[in-house]
Amino acid sequence: MTEPNLRDPRKLFYDDKFKRQDQSAPALQNKMDPQPDCGEDSYVGHQKLLNRRVLITGGDSGIGRAAAIAFAREGADVAIQYLPGEESDADQVAQYIQEAGRKAVLLPYDLLDENAPQALVQQAVTELGGLDTLVLNAAHQTSQADISELPLQQVKDTFTINIVAMFAIVKAALPTLPAGSSIITTTSIQAFSPSDHLLDYAATKAAIANFTVGLAKQLAAKGIRVNGVAPGPIWTALQLDHGQPPAALPNFGQNTLMTRAGQPVELAPVYVFLASNDASYVTAQIYGVTGGKAINL
Repeated sequence: MTEPNLRDPRKLFYDDKFKRQDQSAPALQNKMDPQPDCGEDSYVGHQKLLNRRVLITGGDSGIGRAAAIAFAREGADVAIQYLPGEESDADQVAQYIQEAGRKAVLLPYDLLDENAPQALVQQAVTELGGLDTLVLNAAHQTSQADISELPLQQVKDTFTINIVAMFAIVKAALPTLPAGSSIITTTSIQAFSPSDHLLDYAATKAAIANFTVGLAKQLAAKGIRVNGVAPGPIWTALQLDHGQPPAALPNFGQNTLMTRAGQPVELAPVYVFLASNDASYVTAQIYGVTGGKAINL
């Protein structure tokens, strides 16, 4: 009799302490130790997104990178937005997309530029021939333990990148999205259980969760589904560019029920599902991928 393919989730990925490390902005995945697993060697597609035309923000590393690789292997053409300076990571993603036989479009735009959302959507539509899937994933996170030392400019920048840009990108893309399209946001466990050193970041993630449900109510009449993914502690470059207190990094993610940090590839199937026709009756939902930490909307 064939044995079932069971894998212990506690030991499936890196489960040791992380080294203390940091990077200057923008942090790059290819300089991380250990390297996050974004499914480069493991994700196998099943044509669930054949000929879809996808825009992913923050698609050069981490969760966005994992989604880009998975979507391409599921048959989609993919445009990825990334911050100028992250070209080395973005070029790697483009190569994986092309190796899957799909078209890759690179969009180096800074979302702090108020003209960037319109410009990147326009370029994605032109080069892909349209859009039917948005993965709104780009984020800015900076740890600050004391609100009295939290620069208001940081707060403004975090809100601009994390949530204001989502409004702008959806507004720019909506005229091109046909019925059957899917919009997927990346919120966070921080929306439901905020850390005291991530006040501005956590507040934006709560706003994203609310935005996701409200937008779903608006767009259901157009046949467009809107859902969100709420990651827990995931090993990404976001954590290394002052995203965590340096002393906390070695134990990052080890207080979850799985006793380890998550890897970006562990979220990819959720994004694929929410984008696909398999999720035809799923909208206005937030899916937690948290290693056991509870989310409550």
